[in-house]
Amino acid sequence: MLSIGIAGLVAWLAAAAAGPESFAVAREIAGSWPGLLILFLWSLCLVYHLLNGIRHMVWDTGRGLGLKQVRVSGWAVVGGTVVLTILAWVLGAMVAG
Repeated sequence: MLSIGIAGLVAWLAAAAAGPESFAVAREIAGSWPGLLILFLWSLCLVYHLLNGIRHMVWDTGRGLGLKQVRVSGWAVVGGTVVLTILAWVLGAMVAG
């Protein structure tokens, strides 16, 4: 999903560089409900990847490797992913108007 999102980002940037007509088409696609769903899922995966990367960096220090700690940190990553993704979309909607 992250790779698909990056390909979409590259396509969006290419459309922006191609001119206003191409960018308008890309914006229409991204603003449709399937486009927004894909963007939401991509951002969900991106936040999960970020938080799990932080979790792994903590593990690299030798902390949090007990079975109970691994389970708790795993659920913290899942919960944090949901909360931060929704927060980012709410803030984005507020900024966009």
